[in-house]
Amino acid sequence: MSGQASVAAPSRSASSRASPTAICPRRRITVSTTYASDRFTALPDDQTLAATVVALEEHGFSVDVVDGLDAARDAVLARIPRGSSVMTNTSVTLQETGIADAINDGGPYESARNKMFALDFATQVQEMKAIGGQPDYALGSVHAVTRDGTLVIASASGSQLASYAWGAANVIFVVGAQKLVPTVEAAHERIYQHSLKLEDARAYAAYGQNSSVGKVLEIHLEPPGRIHVVLIRQSIGF
Repeated sequence: MSGQASVAAPSRSASSRASPTAICPRRRITVSTTYASDRFTALPDDQTLAATVVALEEHGFSVDVVDGLDAARDAVLARIPRGSSVMTNTSVTLQETGIADAINDGGPYESARNKMFALDFATQVQEMKAIGGQPDYALGSVHAVTRDGTLVIASASGSQLASYAWGAANVIFVVGAQKLVPTVEAAHERIYQHSLKLEDARAYAAYGQNSSVGKVLEIHLEPPGRIHVVLIRQSIGF
């Protein structure tokens, strides 16, 4: 299971050299939300949102709350110095906000994703891991945020998790507010009952194979200053 959904690969020739679990094609994939349920897609009330923000801050995460996708993109880009190496991990949220394009399509940043996919997966996979796993900034999303301030991310290969847990100097998560859940148990239910079904459909449409949950990362606590969360008052992402 990827971070969420597709972002652009730098080119077809670069994409063809990488593993199918690590890349996504350039074309945009539209995924049915047939599996969506109110339990996992409803937006929280203001009191729940405010309490979650307080909990996140108490656990070392800084937080912005924004109203829309453009504001989310502006909030993310404002935090990244020009010339920084930036890895956009697979995420429908990064795609829909325009963040992925702002980083990878000629912006004032060093795209770690483009640099990584210029290499040959068959012979240079360790170099690819180093580039993707240790950028100045790792960008992505999460599958759930608990009310007590825990971030939960699922992945098939785990390719993005090392940078989130340790490797990246800075991490920015962009998260639709519908992903707020009461507990870690509910977060896992959201992953398996909701996110995986949507990601499985996307993966099959994108490259003809099913997705899975191979690894789950829970970030409970972080020294202040490294991980920033941008919460969007909209339903976006898986």
